[in-house]
Amino acid sequence: MPSSRGRLIRGLCALLVVGGLSPLTAAAADGAGPRAGTAGERPAADRPAADWRIDLADRSADQHNIRHRTDGGLTIGDRRTRTPSAPGKAFAVYTAPARSLGRQADTFTVAPKAEVPSGTQLLTEVRGSAHPGRWTQWTTPDSAGRLRLAEAVSVLQVRLTLFGTGSASPIVSAVSVHADPARSAARAETGTAAAASVTYRLFATREGLTGQTTANGHVIQPRDHFVALPSRRMLASNGGREYQVRLCYARTGRCETAPVWDVGPWNTQDDYWNPPAQRQMWRDLPQGTPEAQAAYQSGYNGGLDEFGRRVANPAGIDLADGTFWDGLGMTDNDWVDVTFQPTDDGGGGQTTVTAWAQANVRACASTSCEIKSTVYPNQTYPANCWKTGQLVTAEGYTNDKWVELPLSAGGVGYVSGIYLKGDATGGVTRECGT
Repeated sequence: MPSSRGRLIRGLCALLVVGGLSPLTAAAADGAGPRAGTAGERPAADRPAADWRIDLADRSADQHNIRHRTDGGLTIGDRRTRTPSAPGKAFAVYTAPARSLGRQADTFTVAPKAEVPSGTQLLTEVRGSAHPGRWTQWTTPDSAGRLRLAEAVSVLQVRLTLFGTGSASPIVSAVSVHADPARSAARAETGTAAAASVTYRLFATREGLTGQTTANGHVIQPRDHFVALPSRRMLASNGGREYQVRLCYARTGRCETAPVWDVGPWNTQDDYWNPPAQRQMWRDLPQGTPEAQAAYQSGYNGGLDEFGRRVANPAGIDLADGTFWDGLGMTDNDWVDVTFQPTDDGGGGQTTVTAWAQANVRACASTSCEIKSTVYPNQTYPANCWKTGQLVTAEGYTNDKWVELPLSAGGVGYVSGIYLKGDATGGVTRECGT
């Protein structure tokens, strides 16, 4: 993309604390469909303060199935709405906009004021950011509302998840937050930071459940691309990619980087990717061993999950249909290599790109070449390199860079870089042939 566009984007990004800009207009030229918006964290514009109340009436919050009461409180909208991660429970989620603290802090007190009838639950979670685009894992305050994050942060975000019954729901009337200054002492175990880039071999199952709602409020689409992990600590926002994993399947040699949009399989408090001392449950298990795997293979916990169900397979990760079938080429549940929070291309000279619009992947770097495949909005694809090709115009911008993608059927194809997020090459640094 032209340098003026890059300067504009860099200038706008400098105004943000966290998050990103959402696309606003429709695609043209070689695009195969309308442009889709991207989810990003919204930094709060409030003046910095050590104590504040979350504005529960803020409609810019990321929310699903929330009803705003006339008294300013929140409750569940439709008590018929369910999520597979909480069977039999009504479900709603409200993620307040991220707030700039104006200073560094690592210790917080979060105090919800709520009515929680018998059989219902209000789950409060907090995460922080010290660097744009990088978050700690979600942390649940203790019984006194206190928590300490693993690093001092300058941005804080609070997520409220409401679980109800067919006849009752929690009602949240206020949430206050107090921030203490950052301390120099060693961080507490409970404030887990973002997972390091580490790879485990895990048994993966296909989630399916098209039309149902994930734990972050995403409605599952046919051949969707995301994964589920058995803990909320790495649950990304609806449409977001703050937490993701890279999966590789040895039988096909194919890989995909996918966001974490749901909770499961089997357990909901099994963050096995964290060191045992930081793990929510099952702290006597080795790091990287899911509880379900230990229960199935060696009878751990009597062969049961956290809900007392008999574990029928060793699954530590669920894959949406598109990731399972299209991304990895799997035909049955199997073992895959999973890298948590990948920080690079995973080796082999490959990186990943993310499309902002549906666009054609062609046999050469020109719109006159045969269409070989398609990329879809907000989906991530492995990429090899970039090359100069036909000049493509969209939304008043022009770009002659095309990115080479490996095709699932074998060989490679090319997509115009103008339909990829980031710079002119979608973040791919290697030129083809070099």
